[in-house]
Amino acid sequence: MLISTTPALVVPPEHYSISTLLAKRIERSPDAALFERRETPQGPWTPLSASAFDREVIAVGRGLLAHGIEPGDRVAIMSRTRYEWTLLDYAIWAAGAVAVPVYDTSSPEQIEWILSDSGAKLAVVETHAHLGDVEAVRPRLPHLEEVLVIEAGAVPQLMTDGIERPEADLLARRDAVVGADLATIIYTSGSTGRPKGAELTHANFVHCAENARELLPELLEPPGARTLLFLPLAHVFARLIQVAVLSSNTVLGHAPDVKHLVTDLQGFRPTFLLAVPRVFEKVYNSAEQKASASKAKRRIFYWASRVAIAHSRASADGRRPTTNLRAAHRLADALVLSKLREAMGGQVTHAVSGGAPLGERLSHFFRGVGIEVLEGYGLTETTAPAAVNVPGRAAVGTVGPPLPGTSIQIAADGEILIRGPIVFRGYHNDPARTKEAFCDDGWFRSGDIGLLDGEGRVKITGRKKELIVTAGGKNVAPAALEDRLRSHPLISQVVVVGDQRPFIGALITLDAEMLPGWLANHSLPNLPVSEARTNPEVLASIQKAVDRANLKVSHAEQIKKFAVLDTDLTEANNYLTPSMKVKKDQVKRDFSGVIDELYGGPIEEV
Repeated sequence: MLISTTPALVVPPEHYSISTLLAKRIERSPDAALFERRETPQGPWTPLSASAFDREVIAVGRGLLAHGIEPGDRVAIMSRTRYEWTLLDYAIWAAGAVAVPVYDTSSPEQIEWILSDSGAKLAVVETHAHLGDVEAVRPRLPHLEEVLVIEAGAVPQLMTDGIERPEADLLARRDAVVGADLATIIYTSGSTGRPKGAELTHANFVHCAENARELLPELLEPPGARTLLFLPLAHVFARLIQVAVLSSNTVLGHAPDVKHLVTDLQGFRPTFLLAVPRVFEKVYNSAEQKASASKAKRRIFYWASRVAIAHSRASADGRRPTTNLRAAHRLADALVLSKLREAMGGQVTHAVSGGAPLGERLSHFFRGVGIEVLEGYGLTETTAPAAVNVPGRAAVGTVGPPLPGTSIQIAADGEILIRGPIVFRGYHNDPARTKEAFCDDGWFRSGDIGLLDGEGRVKITGRKKELIVTAGGKNVAPAALEDRLRSHPLISQVVVVGDQRPFIGALITLDAEMLPGWLANHSLPNLPVSEARTNPEVLASIQKAVDRANLKVSHAEQIKKFAVLDTDLTEANNYLTPSMKVKKDQVKRDFSGVIDELYGGPIEEV
């Protein structure tokens, strides 16, 4: 077996908690801005200092004590990404309690499971609609004593109610928390079955945050460092970033509504961003669509895109682009690339991408734009980053070496195994699945397959359970094909199929947001998805994308047929998890008839 290990840059003391990291930031710069907040989408960004935030944490924490929260109690938070979430998180930790995140898009059935399994005593939800969803299942939640609503003044109410509790009580609680204590139970938004509650400790977060700060000083430590968080805080990636940012010297802003994201980016002007690949795909596809308003602009955009990618490739491994390429890049920057940077606020130099492979083309494109995208890899069970690329040494096509203090091993069957202080302690109330998740010698089974290059960097090739075995016995990892196809501006989602079939096929959905612009740019009438899916020019464009993707794989792995579905795969219709992963098993079940049509009938019984 191959093993890659990165020595820890920081080994935090065992008594450190997440609150300890905040205290150290306050010691370093009590009056410097820790947050910038805005009250309305068009309002100004107002700074809030570290010491002022700490005072609010203590006030809300005292309120939790007044509402009967004891050490170890579970407190659920159901909200979009906003300042109040972070404030509640740190107040819950200060009270010695355990935060349980719930996606704001969760159904009553999902809410019931998470609150029931975790034994939540108090729930703080964002809206009255959320309150209605909780109340609908409350008769089956015997542990739930109270529900507070953020939009109804939950935070000020907690502050007011906490006045009766001495501050010393809260501080004693906060000081008593140590690294081994449970910090949160995050329910994985798996594509099959009920979500599992991953138990993560304060030590898990402290190790990640402290080593991320040492590993990525170019992002987290420079004067003026700032980032805008728009990923859902119910997800471990955003949650870890929240802790890492508050532990560093970075100013944090929250963007609760992606509809205002461009306005928020331009007003906040972050220096680095955290996103999932779909965000980068959308940025590129939107720019491409705008450029397609005329043939001349379209030619300039495609030329600038090719120059950006070529410049990035030529700059790899410390090499220097040719004089002609540098000159072309300066012109491309003036005409196109600089406008993309301005759309993201004008100051972004780095971005961290996780959750799925970004793809080499987009990685090189954004690096050519002047934004180095650092791909990373991790799971809820590893407190997010198990591996990550670092500035100046990012290897496109990999997710970098293991996080400091972490070891990654490739098992005989290709599965990625992980060990280190970032690994969770187990699944809540589920010893059987906890045992299944670990090898006998303590390595965590990721469920992903991959390999290590000669430098010990990790390359992800797919999910173990998603491997397709064709009728001819060929193993196919669908992720690479799916990622390449999603780069097409018309394509929203892709599910590659072909298990026990004679060839590989694909189910494709159209991006309803991009469709009108694409049709207009191709002199076609505005069509609904139901009609566009059978339009000859739409199908021809998708076929070209399939042909390009097929060039990257062997003949046996190539997509021979595809079908365009009449609906997209979304969280609303239950085909996407809240973390934007496709529920492939459900898609294959519900569209089994479409799949059978690709192959001329169902699989024949033997």
